[in-house]
Amino acid sequence: MRIAMANRLTPYMFMAPAVLIMAMALMYPLGYMIWGSFREWNPSQTIGEAEFVGLKNYIALWGDPNFHESLVVTLKFAFFVVTLEMLIGVGLALLLDRNIRGMSILRTLFILPMMIAPVVVGLMWRYMYHPTIGTFNGFLDKLGLPRVDWLGEHALMSIIIADIWQWTPFIFILSLAALQSLPRSALEAARIDGATGWQQIWHIKLPLMMPVLIVTALLRLIDAFKVLEVILVMTEGGPGLSTEILALRISRTATEFRELGVAAAMSNYLLILLLFLTLGMFAFTRWQEARAARLNAMVQEEDS
Repeated sequence: MRIAMANRLTPYMFMAPAVLIMAMALMYPLGYMIWGSFREWNPSQTIGEAEFVGLKNYIALWGDPNFHESLVVTLKFAFFVVTLEMLIGVGLALLLDRNIRGMSILRTLFILPMMIAPVVVGLMWRYMYHPTIGTFNGFLDKLGLPRVDWLGEHALMSIIIADIWQWTPFIFILSLAALQSLPRSALEAARIDGATGWQQIWHIKLPLMMPVLIVTALLRLIDAFKVLEVILVMTEGGPGLSTEILALRISRTATEFRELGVAAAMSNYLLILLLFLTLGMFAFTRWQEARAARLNAMVQEEDS
């Protein structure tokens, strides 16, 4: 029994140092932030010198209309960018999953935007949206159409377009990898049964890809809640609060308003929101994996 127990514990003992280091690296900053959110804390104080105020920061934020507006802007931004990026990225992967001459060059070109630094992306799109010398208004002038105040009336839509341009390649790469790893036996069986291209996509490819797509959407969703540089460069959260997402408001609260305790409380609200979204998507992933497993089992039975 001692030998069997030692054999079971040996892998965990080898993992223990790495797990301990990771726990310290992750949990200490998180605990520091949570503890700071219960204090009236500014940069001129250590966290021990700050006055303990309990839930005051959380209650104040709950009744702050500016915080509510930033939260709504964040949810709108995250919903539209993740939805549109998933549709475009998966669509491109389905379109380019074929052996055509020059396809490798096209795939390389599609992933270039993802390699550009966010600050550069923000500057580039800011100049393209410029009301007088911008590319888009110049194009509208040639068509005889009125100019558009892209970063004024349509600021949120403009930053959504910029984010889609930069991060759709991420969805494309993972979707294409998922497509190319699908069991060919399932696709061959569908072709033999007379399934059309759309039927193969809808009933075979997408269900089998779904676990990967859900994880991909989750990664993009988490990242969309933390976008900062592009919005800061393009609009600085304006006009008004129309593009001030929570990440930008947290940064301003900590640096400009010097309210570290309030910024920590906002970060914890954002953390709780992301935690619930993550748990929900993981539960959906388990359901989709079970569905995909049943589909694979059915295909294998047909083959046998």
